[in-house]
Amino acid sequence: MSSISLTDLQFISRETLSSKFIDNQGLPANTAVVDVRDSDHIGGHIRGSTWVPSSQLDYKTPELVRELKDKEVVVFHCALSQQRGPSAALRYLREKERLDGLTQLESKGEVKEEGTVAGEADGEEGQDKKEGEAKGKQRVYVLKGGFTEWQEKYGEDKTLTEGYQKDIWEFGY
Repeated sequence: MSSISLTDLQFISRETLSSKFIDNQGLPANTAVVDVRDSDHIGGHIRGSTWVPSSQLDYKTPELVRELKDKEVVVFHCALSQQRGPSAALRYLREKERLDGLTQLESKGEVKEEGTVAGEADGEEGQDKKEGEAKGKQRVYVLKGGFTEWQEKYGEDKTLTEGYQKDIWEFGY
């Protein structure tokens, strides 16, 4: 059972995320933005974001963890970032924790066939984990206010938002 909970999630403001674009003339190579909106994805999206509908997260999360393993920052969002965005970030962090645990056990030769663990992990695991965190642990955020808040300020900015359709958003979400 994972020790990661909703209270562990960190939020990033639209201003902080947009400054990453401005400083790097686009989405930085070390950053990923994951849009988990479903059919409400129409009407625009953050430039360079990856669309993974929340309805597909059950089977896409392990693949997403592997694809984004080299990113320093991963930002999740939905329309309001109240339910689907935080839920996706939590699911991602828990799957990352699970896969990282298996990788550590494999490197110690403690994994038997088909992912079963041989014995309990020893006290070194805690030390390895601390060292990994010190070396630059991936930071996972939820975009505060989601795409709704993003588009209010940056919807018409083509350097930050793609496919924006003002008429869809002009009366709010």
